[in-house]
Amino acid sequence: MVASPLLSSRISADWALLWLRLAGSALLLRVHGLPKLLDFQHQLTLIEDPFGLGAHLTLSLAIFAEVLCPLLIILGLLTRLATLPLLFLLLVSLVWVHPEWSLAEGQFAWLLVIVFFALLIGGSGSIALDRRFPLFARLGSQRS
Repeated sequence: MVASPLLSSRISADWALLWLRLAGSALLLRVHGLPKLLDFQHQLTLIEDPFGLGAHLTLSLAIFAEVLCPLLIILGLLTRLATLPLLFLLLVSLVWVHPEWSLAEGQFAWLLVIVFFALLIGGSGSIALDRRFPLFARLGSQRS
């Protein structure tokens, strides 16, 4: 019996990484990133500032992590590098900003930590723009 090319381990892993990139990033963009970007002034009154950087800088950094980084991950550009600000933001949120959250209350954030940590380990896979631009590939963002 001949195995389907889609089911070969390398191709399956590449499709799985693409799915993680698209699903995790789209969820983060829709639930957190775009609301912050599109309603900046209102979000300034809501943002937690755990490091005392000021609401404006903290919100700007959150938008960087929750809008620009997911877009890079969706495209498969600098995927591993783009996961780092997201993981930092998510872990700060879970550990310092909302330590009172139960596992059930923080499950969305923990799920995103799992998704983006998997992408940190696995990289972008071969179905990514990193493959088209050697500069990005040399920066180590794609899976070997």
